[in-house]
Amino acid sequence: MAGPGAGMSAPVLEVENLGKSYGEFQAVRDLSFSLAPGEVLGFLGPNGAGKTSTLRMILGILKPDQGHVRLFGQAWSRGLLPRVGYLPEERGLYRRMRVVEAVTYFARLRGLDKATARRNAMALLERLGLGEAVRHRIESLSKGMAQKVQLAASIAHQPELMILDEPFTGLDPLNQQTIEALISDTAAAGRAVLFSTHTMQHAERLCRRILILRRGEKAFEGSVEESRRLLPRRVRLEAAQDLSFIAGLAGVARLDPPGPGRPAWEALLAGSTEPGSLLAACVARGITPVRFDAAGPSLHEVFVAIAGESDSSAEVESEGEEDEIAAAKGRAA
Repeated sequence: MAGPGAGMSAPVLEVENLGKSYGEFQAVRDLSFSLAPGEVLGFLGPNGAGKTSTLRMILGILKPDQGHVRLFGQAWSRGLLPRVGYLPEERGLYRRMRVVEAVTYFARLRGLDKATARRNAMALLERLGLGEAVRHRIESLSKGMAQKVQLAASIAHQPELMILDEPFTGLDPLNQQTIEALISDTAAAGRAVLFSTHTMQHAERLCRRILILRRGEKAFEGSVEESRRLLPRRVRLEAAQDLSFIAGLAGVARLDPPGPGRPAWEALLAGSTEPGSLLAACVARGITPVRFDAAGPSLHEVFVAIAGESDSSAEVESEGEEDEIAAAKGRAA
């Protein structure tokens, strides 16, 4: 979903020819993309595809081997990070702190004064359904409640760019709906959101544009509708009559008859063949199907076709990141 002005303003994020290796393993290869104000970009890929390495390079947690990152039209610098909100995949909150204190604390770390930070924290916690838990300690919360507090702590300073790594983990469907609404409202207000997820339904509902990584490389970038057009379209038909004649129609690549687990005829269309042509052919023969389903492929089907199987190198990437982060902490100390 894109808010007003998306695509018309200067990008808040530009990634150009980014690359990262851990020893012999190349986690990210020559990756480029941008993100405009008011845009929600789905950053998708199987385990080990390079998503988390890319997000950490954007944030300066990891140093790229090649390429560069620009934030808000400027060369990357640590001074720009207060304008960014980051929800990491690995959660971490001070367990003994009370909910509102934790969110206020992180907002103040990013430059807000105490009164504004607390006001933003209270409003956001109320929005997330945590109004009655603001005085509870983090350690007393359920996993889902703690996840929402972590999200609140990441965005209470109202960042211009939100980077969310698996924001829906641990949430039930109702809370997932709440987070989706929050992301949509954030984009409508002109802020940009980059989020990764393994649940394609979230990306399908929230994003007009997606980027799919496979083995560290960009396998697809474009709109959800454009991604769906990469796969042949299936049409399902049911009728009292025999529909085997459909196999001989122009534009029909394959026809599967009804069988176990498949109550309808399923036609696989080639190229830009319109599903309506099958219905017209049936009507011309005096056949009125009792079922005609021409729904396009889901984003899940597209993702599986493009990204393929999970990358077995996920563990290599994770271990390489941990080593580099540990080394960086040692240098800082």
